[in-house]
Amino acid sequence: MSKARRLSRRDLGRAAVLGGAASLLAADAQRAARADGDCDLQLILAVDTSGSVNQVRFELQKQGYVAAFRNPRVVKAVSSGMVGAIAVTMVQWTGPSLQTTVVPWMRLKDEATTHRFAAEIEAAPRRLFSGGTSISGIVDHGREDVFGRSPFTGGRRVIDVSGDGANNRGRPARAARDDAVRAGITVNGLPIMGLEPLLDEHYKSEVIGGVNAFIVVANSYDEFADAILKKLITEIADLDNADLYKAGRPRT
Repeated sequence: MSKARRLSRRDLGRAAVLGGAASLLAADAQRAARADGDCDLQLILAVDTSGSVNQVRFELQKQGYVAAFRNPRVVKAVSSGMVGAIAVTMVQWTGPSLQTTVVPWMRLKDEATTHRFAAEIEAAPRRLFSGGTSISGIVDHGREDVFGRSPFTGGRRVIDVSGDGANNRGRPARAARDDAVRAGITVNGLPIMGLEPLLDEHYKSEVIGGVNAFIVVANSYDEFADAILKKLITEIADLDNADLYKAGRPRT
């Protein structure tokens, strides 16, 4: 009996050693994955800079993004996933072939990196001013080019489109949206109301799509900051968005 107990204790000791080694290996693997740039989310912030967006409206959008990425709730959302980091870039857009990256891909993992991204947004100039409103153009550009240039891997891929007008240049927004969804990309939206009364319905039916796609409506440019804060927290942390406008069943 005593021998059996000694053997049992020895076995337990070995199991503890093996378990500890496995935990260390898992931790090393996780650290290696993070070092390789893996993230919980790859997010394209697509900002409307078409002719309807005057300089005052542009600044309201810009400062809304800056304030959001300095908000502790967004910082907390950034590190809330399994990896504990996200990758983000900002692109200005207008016409079908008029898109430009103003903040390159950055990996956010804590307050310092999230605040650094906010500073990059604040320093970024407006680089596009006209050319129509091509939502299809920015969705295609995001799918074909921007995600292709991302140095990061893993996680959800999301294009976050904000704007104050319906698609009026290039191919239909629905066609671009459907191609993005087939590629495994979710398209979310932030329609800014005031110029087009049914813009929220256009975004809901023609723009957003993919797993858990949704929109948050800003009733005016003055409400943009509150809307983008709510949207980013939901989007980054992948929260339940049942109280927001949803796409319904994911499109495939």
